[in-house]
Amino acid sequence: MTLIDLANPSRFSALTDRVLPWLSSATLLAFAFGISQAYLAPDDYQQGATVKIMFIHVPAAWLGIFAWLLMSAAALGTLVWRHPLADVAARAAAPIGAAFTLMCLVTGSLWGRPMWGTYWVLTLVGAINIPIIKFSVDWWNTLHQPASVLRLGGSTIHPTILVPLIVMLVAFTLLFLTLHLAAMRNEIMRRRVRTMMMLRADARAGP
Repeated sequence: MTLIDLANPSRFSALTDRVLPWLSSATLLAFAFGISQAYLAPDDYQQGATVKIMFIHVPAAWLGIFAWLLMSAAALGTLVWRHPLADVAARAAAPIGAAFTLMCLVTGSLWGRPMWGTYWVLTLVGAINIPIIKFSVDWWNTLHQPASVLRLGGSTIHPTILVPLIVMLVAFTLLFLTLHLAAMRNEIMRRRVRTMMMLRADARAGP
């Protein structure tokens, strides 16, 4: 099966039926390992146990941005190439991305309050705002620590914290992929049911 074949909704649905059980199992295993590593990770010498909020906050922030990029690419696929699954992908990603963005906002506020004495809110305005979001931690770092994972000089996080963080990033990404594929399959089925109902209504109406 080629990528072009996946443009067919029926073939895509058949593929998701085969992939989702494996993807779900990988997600559960990644979360089990990640949570255990996060539990065993030491407290930060400055932030104490609250530093462990990063194991949820950072993956949620990454997936909120990823979902926006995915929807932007899907919108481009709909407008330019009229790809039959592009609109399905965008529609399926929107609520999942919104949920991860909400998770990012809540955990960021909970983390910020004991650390900096204030709650802070991050708002996704649009795809053009993504680089601003990424580099804002360096440009305006009075209320947010600078980038510490992806930086030119290498990560500044100790391996005991970095390893569970990366595992949780993988686990949350697998969760996103699982939810997104399942949502796309459900959206395809919903559209088929709607089309069948419309055809049935037209047939009853007659000439």
